[in-house]
Amino acid sequence: MNRVQIRSSERALSVGTWLIVGGAMLYSVLTVTPLMAAHTPAAWRWTAPILPLVVDAAVVIVVRLDSVLARLGGHGGAWPVALRWMTGTMTLALNIGVSALAGDLVGVAVHAVAPLLLIVTAEAGLAYRRALTAAVMAVEAHKRAEQDAREQAAAEREQNRLRAAREQREHDAAIAREQREHEATLAREEADRQDRIRREQAEQAEAAERSEREAAERREQIREQQQAERERLERQAAQQRELEAQQRAERERREQERIERERAALLSAGPPDEKLAEDRARQVVQAAFTAGLAVRVAAELTGWSVGWASNRYQELRDNGSTPALEGAAS
Repeated sequence: MNRVQIRSSERALSVGTWLIVGGAMLYSVLTVTPLMAAHTPAAWRWTAPILPLVVDAAVVIVVRLDSVLARLGGHGGAWPVALRWMTGTMTLALNIGVSALAGDLVGVAVHAVAPLLLIVTAEAGLAYRRALTAAVMAVEAHKRAEQDAREQAAAEREQNRLRAAREQREHDAAIAREQREHEATLAREEADRQDRIRREQAEQAEAAERSEREAAERREQIREQQQAERERLERQAAQQRELEAQQRAERERREQERIERERAALLSAGPPDEKLAEDRARQVVQAAFTAGLAVRVAAELTGWSVGWASNRYQELRDNGSTPALEGAAS
């Protein structure tokens, strides 16, 4: 049952209840007024309708307030129940009073219908209203639960959306942070690589410079060694030449001394008794030529003629040298 059906049932109950109350009140006024008039002084008979109206007013109050309390889900306590039953009992007693006093049981039964219907309708209407109120409250609670569920679902969806958005932002931030870190790492690696390349190039340049310097030092050492070796060889050669020159000078000196001795020996022999052999005579002529003696002296020393000695002198002059004496010791 939905809320519209509940409201429709509640309106039907209210209309029916008030119709019964109105009919019962009208019937009660019409029934009770003669009884009150019969038991009221003649001067006050005009007040006969007041009592049923007061009782019925109490009934109206009870029905109306019970409906309001039932609609609100409240409970008035014991006094509303006492008022409801007291008004019902009073209405019943007043309606059947005339028939009861006359001993008319059929009249009692007939006049008891409206009060009893009013009493039962009031109790049943209260129960119906409470049940309808409970149903309305249940529907409203269900709607509130559904609304709360929808709101909770919407809140959860909003929280999920916010959480998803936050997670997406965090994910994007993490990706951006990782990207920045990756770029920073790449930049550091590139910087390290460039530094390493520069260091390697500097080391290579330094090694090349050191190698070139060492090569230059080695070339300089080799050049100095070669220079020293050349100087040593030159010194050795000079020493060798000097030694050879000394030896040659010594040999020449000794040879000259020998020649001088031989020449002196040849020239100191004096004129021979007979003509010297030609080889011996040539040696004597050469010694005389070397000593600067005259051709005549050379001829006397050899025993040969002056012409022959002059020819030998001329041969020695044409050669332009002084040949070594051969066989001077023989």
